[in-house]
Amino acid sequence: MPRQPQGPGGEPDWSALAERTEAEGRRRKVLFAVGGVLAAALVAGIVATAVVVTGHHRQPVAAPDTAPVSAQPTPSFSDVTPPPAPDPLAVLSDPKKDTAPLTPDGLFPGTRLVMAGRAYAKGATDSTAVCADYAAAGLGTVLSDEGCRKMLRATYERGGVAVTVGVAVFDTKAEADKAKTDFTGYVVPLSGAGVPAFCHATACHTSANSVGRYAYFTISGFTNGSAVTSTDTAARQAGDDIASFAFNRIVQRGNDEAQSGRG
Repeated sequence: MPRQPQGPGGEPDWSALAERTEAEGRRRKVLFAVGGVLAAALVAGIVATAVVVTGHHRQPVAAPDTAPVSAQPTPSFSDVTPPPAPDPLAVLSDPKKDTAPLTPDGLFPGTRLVMAGRAYAKGATDSTAVCADYAAAGLGTVLSDEGCRKMLRATYERGGVAVTVGVAVFDTKAEADKAKTDFTGYVVPLSGAGVPAFCHATACHTSANSVGRYAYFTISGFTNGSAVTSTDTAARQAGDDIASFAFNRIVQRGNDEAQSGRG
């Protein structure tokens, strides 16, 4: 052991002992710190070496054995493509496809109709297989020449203006188109069921159009017998509304037949 310092009278020099103890403590701390750094450096070197070595000599690791996966059945699909739905216009153009019952109540349902907010009350309806009976001033000849099979009529009234629409049925689209192109004269107005006689011996508004094997004609005028002038808008608007309604109803017929599979 190191010799303890002596003070006067042989007593230990306590001050010197304290200083030496403190100095030795500081030395141990320094040595410990230095040793720790060296140890850390040594460990880091080992890790770095391990990384380098394993990086260059890594061996493939075999996957653990697993049970074989059974093959799942593959879904099968039919190669048959369903046929497209029939075109409503094609249905309306072919009497072999356009076979649904055709009656005035079926073509002109209800007791009123509304077009763009304008309400019309339905009057009388009828139909005939002799189309010329419902036509005048040359229209009967046009219908007969093109082989008209049937005509259905309906009358609508609103605010003192009445409109009769006549829908003529032909065997082919070409015949209906020709009847529209050769249109002359007018469909005979139909009164009754609350609508007075109109468009007799006075000027009225007329129109003609076709869709599929159907041609449709309108005549519109005032129920008080007044003549429709070239500047009048009421009779013309009413005629256009009822013509649009007839077109919509014919097209709806084709849609219904196409969706039902009848076409």
